[in-house]
Amino acid sequence: MNPAGIKFYNNIIDNLLLKGITPFVTIHHNDYPQELEERYGAWLSPFMQEEFVHFASTCFKNFGNRVKYWATINEPNLFSELAYMKGIFPPVHCSPPFGKCSCGNSDIEPLLVVHNSILAHAKAVKIYRDQFQVEQRGMIGMVASAYMYKPMTDDEVDKKAATRALTFHVAWLLDPLVHGDYPIEMRQYHGRKLPRFSYEEKLLIKNSMDFIGINHYSTLFVKDCLHSNCTCMHENNPTCSHGENHAILGFLLTSGQNKDGEFIGDPMGMPGLYVVPQGMEDIIDYIKKRYNNMPIFVTENGYGSNDNQEGGYDLDKDINRIKFHKAYLTSLVRSIRNGADVRGYFIWSLMDNLEWNFGYTIKFGLYYVDPLTLDRSPKLSAHWYHNFLTNNIQAKKSI
Repeated sequence: MNPAGIKFYNNIIDNLLLKGITPFVTIHHNDYPQELEERYGAWLSPFMQEEFVHFASTCFKNFGNRVKYWATINEPNLFSELAYMKGIFPPVHCSPPFGKCSCGNSDIEPLLVVHNSILAHAKAVKIYRDQFQVEQRGMIGMVASAYMYKPMTDDEVDKKAATRALTFHVAWLLDPLVHGDYPIEMRQYHGRKLPRFSYEEKLLIKNSMDFIGINHYSTLFVKDCLHSNCTCMHENNPTCSHGENHAILGFLLTSGQNKDGEFIGDPMGMPGLYVVPQGMEDIIDYIKKRYNNMPIFVTENGYGSNDNQEGGYDLDKDINRIKFHKAYLTSLVRSIRNGADVRGYFIWSLMDNLEWNFGYTIKFGLYYVDPLTLDRSPKLSAHWYHNFLTNNIQAKKSI
């Protein structure tokens, strides 16, 4: 345990509460000590499960009297793809045709990472429920990356591929945590490559969430690659590949453009993200039906712009951010009115920050941060969101 780290987060939590802000804590979001990578390969090893449980228990013990909402791990389904299939994120593991990393196996390693993440989550949840939850009266869940998918054509094979995409991206992570095992479709396609849970592990992971957290930004087109030939329609499409390596994706091709080159929605500043408000209602409806209308938190939703001008931000692009949130919130409201048990919604992000490989070039924030002085300035979107949250009729008239 690091006393300085405990003190740092105690100060943050206490000051949030003083300002009337409810802490919603993510225990693990991609980064971990290099020592764990060097010792046994981090999330590729079952040993990482126990490391995470110790870390989570330390958090429950020191912060749980004030933290009532816990997300164990952020987006292991996306992290495994970026770090262990495509080799974009550390520790940069991949194999051809997805990339030319110095090590890795893009067919197998992502499956192992998610498998260990699921078990680590469930073990931490058991400790929370057995030792802390009754007294601390909190909720605990997992956060999944949750794109929505639409068939690229009206062909039946593409419609099935779009359904398969949801299974292989979203249900891959959430099915075990609610139903106790991976989707049958994944077992059919992966066979022995997909790790198996023991009987005891199935009992441990089943219903190991009090809520489902989803990070939803965009919708993509899907083309079937199982019954038809997939060609790289767009030269730089990172998910365009061939042969057996489609297995991790369920033998399909995802793209923001259809066969005629038309975008599924207006492109954002971050490559691969498109404005498709209907996708919010669709993904919430999918999760509501598949997981018996469990409580849902939309833990991330935001508009990424590329506006690197000095001395401020691009007003026009921030107006697009306001339009984005109005449209996505309108879509979310339809889901709630149709019975979805949505408990909360978070904009990504409060302020412009480091967006992984994109550095500070992509802006999601409601506040502009001066890169030299670190001064924060509210954008027009911050004023709009303040009015929305304080029930200003003018701000909410389109919802």
